[in-house]
Amino acid sequence: MSRTAPHLVTLVLLTALTVLTLNMFLPALPAMQDAFGVSEQKIGLAISLYMAAAAVLQLILGPLSDRIGRRPVILAMLGIYVVASVLCLLATDITVFLIARTVQAVAVGGGILSSAIVRDLYEGRRAAAKLSLIASAMAVAPMLAPMIGGAMEVAFGWTSIFMAYAILGAALLIWCWHDLGETKVSGGIATPGISELLISPLFWSYVGVQALGVGVFYIFLTGAPFVMVDAFGLGSAQTGVVLGSTTAGFLVGAGVSARMVERLGEMRLILFGRALPVLGIGAAWVYFTLDGAALWPLLCATLCVGFGNGLSIPSAAAGALSVQPELAGSASGLSGAVVLALGAGLTAIATAVVGAETTPATLLAVMGLAALGALAFAAAARVLDKS
Repeated sequence: MSRTAPHLVTLVLLTALTVLTLNMFLPALPAMQDAFGVSEQKIGLAISLYMAAAAVLQLILGPLSDRIGRRPVILAMLGIYVVASVLCLLATDITVFLIARTVQAVAVGGGILSSAIVRDLYEGRRAAAKLSLIASAMAVAPMLAPMIGGAMEVAFGWTSIFMAYAILGAALLIWCWHDLGETKVSGGIATPGISELLISPLFWSYVGVQALGVGVFYIFLTGAPFVMVDAFGLGSAQTGVVLGSTTAGFLVGAGVSARMVERLGEMRLILFGRALPVLGIGAAWVYFTLDGAALWPLLCATLCVGFGNGLSIPSAAAGALSVQPELAGSASGLSGAVVLALGAGLTAIATAVVGAETTPATLLAVMGLAALGALAFAAAARVLDKS
């Protein structure tokens, strides 16, 4: 078996597949609804079932890769993904489509196993730097994927998107077959080792930084559209620009992290990256509680959120994977599942709270509580991490 380390671009592409599969098809949902002749709720299952399956698969694929290796899991994942994409393309029945779409969630393995591979190859600050590079490259994907999917649907119909998924999956399978050597050199892991990870306060501190940091972003994405309309009278296009502010901040923050982490260390970036959103959100909240009406303080707060996430989340991810290096796959899968589950919960909370009172101060208050939680976990990691 080849043990040649993959190129960084391979890990970026594997992570990109996760993002593209989740959101490139979203603009085509109305056309798909018409094609299958179903309700909005029914076609919406293409999102909810996918996310539920992704959460479960993260708990399976990560530990499986710890036992049998990264390469066989990724190659099998890509093979299954190609078959599922073709079935989505050919489906004429909504049930068949939804089953195949749910199976497409194996794509989530690309992201979690890329992180595990980075930890196999690098330690400490170098691992954080590589994860920051992947994160900065991938920050663009959530912005571009829906635009590409929308253009494809208009030009060629919704099935062209799933044809693209199949082609991308097949091309990546061939590429990984040649480029992706096995990076996990040790033998199988005994099951009791996973329990040591599960009871590690340090691991859960790093996971808390990631989950609540991303959670602030989810809260903003959920509540901001209502606030933009009711409080500021913005249209859809303008709201889209506002929503992109956190992604822009994240892109810059991850780029800074990639350059500075080896000089400053992971913990400094984590602490600063978690303190900055608290300060930005707090200042904006004070402004709006004093009857401020301008939009720019909210934009500044969201830029702080994005920048802080870009600084802290790659280093927190590297920290979580380093608690039990031989269980990097399990750690990546578990932390990813927690981020997704907590994100879903915070989204529901934001919908209820902001939906009842659509003001900037309310939105910022919910975001601020999550940001404070992330800062508390960062402080705990600082105390617990003796390395």
